[in-house]
Amino acid sequence: MRIAISGTYSTGKTTTALALSFLTGIATTHARTMREILPTTFPGKRLEKCNFHELMELGMRRLSERIIAEQALGNEFISDGCPLQEWIYSTTRMKTGLNPSEKPWKIKLHKKMFSPEWRVFENCISAYGNSVKKYTENHYDVIIHLPVEFPFVADGHRPTSEIYRTESEKLLCVTYNELNTKLIEVRGSLEQRLVRIVKALNLNMVTTIEDAISNAQAIRTNKFDAVKLETGNYKVFDFIKQSAAIY
Repeated sequence: MRIAISGTYSTGKTTTALALSFLTGIATTHARTMREILPTTFPGKRLEKCNFHELMELGMRRLSERIIAEQALGNEFISDGCPLQEWIYSTTRMKTGLNPSEKPWKIKLHKKMFSPEWRVFENCISAYGNSVKKYTENHYDVIIHLPVEFPFVADGHRPTSEIYRTESEKLLCVTYNELNTKLIEVRGSLEQRLVRIVKALNLNMVTTIEDAISNAQAIRTNKFDAVKLETGNYKVFDFIKQSAAIY
């Protein structure tokens, strides 16, 4: 079974995917985030300072990595996220601006000042969206959606905000309805999520839920949260301490 763990920013996709993988023995894939790809692609640049074509390049790099990783695992894997996220994040920026701190009037001004660039970006994002929707329909047997259940906590790296996260969540849910892919929404603590997923998909467990969660949190802390991102002196992943209470 090809399972995609989907959701917008900070909904627990990575931890859930890792824990489910440990619990069931099904391999998981992780496409590097734009923040992880950024330092080697555009050294010295922060994500909110990237222009349209740079964001497109980051998105395409991430998509290609995801496709390669999933193809290597054949017809059984758990995907941490899915291509819909990359497209929706970019699409939402058309409404909120490249930098979430921008005011509505500034976004409108930018659209007028750089109208040709905006039109090109809109067309590119639209075409990209058509491609990722088709890929999602044809390459996943089920999408597990993790809704927004707790307040957004800024981590100092991602150019996002609560408004941005809310808008991207809305678009993601609308997009699900366009796809011919089985969709299951799961809520609650990590333990509750795992129980509901295993039951809904009739998956076998190869270890205890407690051990699966413990192993997932260790990998999350030692591998993903330890990644050095971008440049500068920032407080990296302070939000992890607050999120730990939830997951």
